[in-house]
Amino acid sequence: MRHHHIHGRRSGRPGGWQQAEQPDASDAADWFAGRLPDGWFAGDPTVVVDREEITVIGRLPDAAGEESEARASGRAARFREETRAERMRIADEAEARYGRKVAWGIEIRAVGDDNYERILFTNIAVPVMTRLRQPERQVLDTLVDAGVARSRSHALAWCVRLVGDHEGEWIDQLREALVHVEKVRSEGPGSGK
Repeated sequence: MRHHHIHGRRSGRPGGWQQAEQPDASDAADWFAGRLPDGWFAGDPTVVVDREEITVIGRLPDAAGEESEARASGRAARFREETRAERMRIADEAEARYGRKVAWGIEIRAVGDDNYERILFTNIAVPVMTRLRQPERQVLDTLVDAGVARSRSHALAWCVRLVGDHEGEWIDQLREALVHVEKVRSEGPGSGK
């Protein structure tokens, strides 16, 4: 007998089958902070976790004295090359522990520049299947026809970036609310508490 769910969602763990057996990565930031060699970064790295990937972004210490944009770029390239073998060993350990690929990046700035430049060394592009009705497909096709995007896939990625850029505060609030929902869910009936 088949059960049909109202609104098309089943009860249980959010994210569906993709997350069913995935290790908990809530301590990943602390693990990386403890595992990384001293001196690599100025402070603890930023660690971003999703279902497929962990991205570790460390801020390189500011240079002493004047540093041009070209010199900062060269310093970033040197860091990438000199740390490659150790980053790969750490990534292998983290992938075994958390069941996700590890991507690396840095933040660096030239003297006199107020903002840090973020440079990602490695990261993955994960295919995401979606079903779109004709009006949504027409939006993507318009972006392709206008030369804004190379393909429907590229157009969809462009749209997601646009929402992230313009609705970032709302997305952050939504993520924060999800953390609270998960906490309440873990303390609810059947949680063993």
